Amino acid sequence: MACSSCSTKDGQPKGCKNNGTCGTDSCNKLTVFDWLANMSLPNGEKPYNWVEVRYKNGRKEYYKNAENLTLSIGDIVATQAKAGHDIGMVTLTGELVRVQMKRKNISDNEEEALKVYRKASQKDIDIWSSARDKEEPMKVRARQFAIDLKLQMKISDIEFQGDASKATFYYTAEERVDFRELIKVFAREFRTRIEMKQVGFRQEASRLGGIGSCGRELCCSTWLTDFRSVSTSAARYQQLSLNPQKLAGQCGKLKCCLNYELDTYLDALKNFPKTDTKIHTEKGTAVCQKTDIFKGHMWYAYEGEWNHWHKITTTQANEIIDLNKKNEKIASLEEYASELVEDAKAEFENVVGQDSLTRFDSPKSNNKRKNNKRRNNKNSRNNKKKRKPQNSKNAAK
Repeated sequence: MACSSCSTKDGQPKGCKNNGTCGTDSCNKLTVFDWLANMSLPNGEKPYNWVEVRYKNGRKEYYKNAENLTLSIGDIVATQAKAGHDIGMVTLTGELVRVQMKRKNISDNEEEALKVYRKASQKDIDIWSSARDKEEPMKVRARQFAIDLKLQMKISDIEFQGDASKATFYYTAEERVDFRELIKVFAREFRTRIEMKQVGFRQEASRLGGIGSCGRELCCSTWLTDFRSVSTSAARYQQLSLNPQKLAGQCGKLKCCLNYELDTYLDALKNFPKTDTKIHTEKGTAVCQKTDIFKGHMWYAYEGEWNHWHKITTTQANEIIDLNKKNEKIASLEEYASELVEDAKAEFENVVGQDSLTRFDSPKSNNKRKNNKRRNNKNSRNNKKKRKPQNSKNAAK
């Protein structure tokens, strides 16, 4: 697929004119914006001769441009592989490649570097496209073979090498799987070299993609490149209910977005006293029952009077705790709680032409049906009045 910025001519892509931000298939997934594209190097310095190449489902590798080819974002290139060659798409060139390699701790040692052979010819692209077309039917058959052998694994995806000489099978499994017999079946049925690669459940979700509960594409399949561990303490700090159905993503693990606002909550909680710290007053000992991180409020209840809560601010709670450390007590929490004034709730206003939020609370009456019923009753009464004089004349005769 191409657009006016990433068009092709005679099967050869011209390259992206928007530095990888046009949003088409050639530039949309995990692409780094090349903000140095329009800047020239000082003193005639040569550009960095490494390029970033993307393969299926966001897999990226870095190659040395040993032939000094003129490459731009969106070019299809043939790259070196362990056996044969692979076909991928250039997603980054220039100095930003050096930055990305440094960030990912990838060495630019020339002896171990893989190279870019050439720009892909039409023959290379045809072989690559035909191999990609085989992947989906192969995945269906591969899953059936795994089921027949009663292996506790799931074939999640298949990726062919660019020259169609090797197929990589990505699978997920809870435990270690002995798939030696399965590889023999695959080699006999598919007539190609087989490589099995186990991925985690998060990596599987990032490869397959999907729509999250927020209504947007999954972060792991669009821009998230590293998977940090997410624990239930992140949900506790944000005062979320520990409901696995709401906190788990499509991978079955805790959602990565639980970590996005965690640092903000932790900074806000620095001003809060510990919830297990008791407040001692002359009236009795109070225990924290609830906190409001956004408004900075805390609710305390006296021991034995758990139904009556008293709301105070975090500043007041810290003052009382400091007095307790000096063996001093306040008279009661009511002195501080009475100073708080409840904020008036903002009512819904129809400022942008939206309907009322309570429009579905009470069912609408069917006035049309009532009017029809009244009309029918009125007609029946009129008919009865017309019939009475006729009956009296007949009786007189």
